[in-house]
Amino acid sequence: MAKPAEEPTFEGDIERLERIVERLESEETSLDEALALFKEGMALSKRCKAMLERAHEQIAEALEEESAEGPATEP
Repeated sequence: MAKPAEEPTFEGDIERLERIVERLESEETSLDEALALFKEGMALSKRCKAMLERAHEQIAEALEEESAEGPATEP
């Protein structure tokens, strides 16, 4: 039985982007491979940007909730 595909992570996508950059900088990469890697890298970049935007929104919401509750008082 096949394992379900793991959901992509920000860290995993960044690691893949780093490997793509290394391949693109290699003199051994053909034009066709470079184009395919470039397209994959652009898709990963877009997905990472969306993940960062969601994280930023969550932080903003948490800060808004904290300020709405008022300052924390010590017991």
